[in-house]
Amino acid sequence: MGRVIFSRIAGAIPVIILVTLITFGLMRLIPGDVTAALGGVNSTPAEREAIRQNLGLDQPIHVQFVKWYAGLLRGDLGRSHLLGKDVTQTMFERLPVTLSLSAYSLVLTILLGLLTGMLAALRQNSWVDQAAMMFAMIGVSMPNFWLGLMMIVLFSVHLGWLPSGGYVPFMQDPWGWFRATTMPAISLALLQVGLLARITRSTMLEVLRQDFVRTARAKGLPNYLVVGKHALANALIPIVTVVGIIVSLLMSGAVVTETVFSIPGVGQLLTSAILNRDYPMIQGGLLIVTLLLVGINIAVDVAYAWLDPRVRYERG
Repeated sequence: MGRVIFSRIAGAIPVIILVTLITFGLMRLIPGDVTAALGGVNSTPAEREAIRQNLGLDQPIHVQFVKWYAGLLRGDLGRSHLLGKDVTQTMFERLPVTLSLSAYSLVLTILLGLLTGMLAALRQNSWVDQAAMMFAMIGVSMPNFWLGLMMIVLFSVHLGWLPSGGYVPFMQDPWGWFRATTMPAISLALLQVGLLARITRSTMLEVLRQDFVRTARAKGLPNYLVVGKHALANALIPIVTVVGIIVSLLMSGAVVTETVFSIPGVGQLLTSAILNRDYPMIQGGLLIVTLLLVGINIAVDVAYAWLDPRVRYERG
């Protein structure tokens, strides 16, 4: 198991370096910079140039590149040009918001996706199967931002059941957190529910046709033991892999969802930084998000190796 973890970490290092290079290069190719936001619409070219010099944006790209990597080696991601705050501190202030929303969405995805897929597999070619797959198809096809807007119109404007936006920390007010994050979590999860339901159905159908399942039924074991202990346990290996992909999709999808529901998370922070060309925040923020996603993928690989011992020997 240790070899699996070490090999995955070693393989992730080039990915992280590549992400930093691409982020740095692309942001310098996009026209504009943060001086327009700092100086205001009425600022003169001279004032903007003074701001650019003060921030070091007038220096050659290779000089900025060396300074950026020198800061990384010291563990310093720089200060946000727009907010004037340390990038690392700002990211870790916003990260719990995005993680709590993503975790809520992940719970909904796993519960609804597994349940829908299992029901469809156990009732193959019945109306239950058709209804479940239709629900999955709708989930896969429906844009989460459109669903979020429609939910705001229905549940906030017309019914007044849930707030249309904002965020309340869980430790401060659990019920307030639940009301504030329910609509964003549902709109974020629905697409992934459809994906997980389809994968679960196909995997369960394949496992249910195996000889060991027929043997378990022939021994007279109850259906819930056959399905839960034998079939589902063996179907979990590909499902775990898909769940790892879903976690990454939820984190990336939070950018749009947080903007729609005005949630002060990492997604909204990075969106504002990109629009205003806040280079340190974009570069540092994406690096932290990349490290988080790499860590999630490594955890999925470890879980995969734990579920299937053959993986440990193949990769070890």
